[in-house]
Amino acid sequence: MKLNEFVVADAIIPDLKAASKEDAIRAMVASLKASGSIPEADEEGIISAILKREELGSTGIGNGVAVPHTKHPSVDRLVATVALAKGGVDFASLDGEDVFIMFLLVSPPDRPGDHLRGLENISRHLRDQTFCSFLKQATTREDILELLDEADHGQPA
Repeated sequence: MKLNEFVVADAIIPDLKAASKEDAIRAMVASLKASGSIPEADEEGIISAILKREELGSTGIGNGVAVPHTKHPSVDRLVATVALAKGGVDFASLDGEDVFIMFLLVSPPDRPGDHLRGLENISRHLRDQTFCSFLKQATTREDILELLDEADHGQPA
């Protein structure tokens, strides 16, 4: 499973301005809605499900990265977006540091394998310091898409 198979290009936010974890999640879900990837009627339900997941433990995994996610019946395939917050967002991360790179995933409840493969794929790339460094420096949606494409093809970022 490649990043460009589930990251919605039109939903990428290259310069997210968010004062809190909830603001960041709301902005990312809104970008998926605006791109037509999730139904407008389900926007609040998806936000609530992600925030409920965050209560179990922060998806801020350290190194300036967070991967908020949920399963929701309003989607029929795995969809995701990427947001970069140049100023950082307090995500109550495991290492106590602000988050600069966020991947948000929503998947159908009846496709747990896709959900896990998407999370694993993202996590693998986010462990690559070079990938993260280039991603943090990206300023446009096109830059981000190019980095995702290079990651998919195993080329150095």
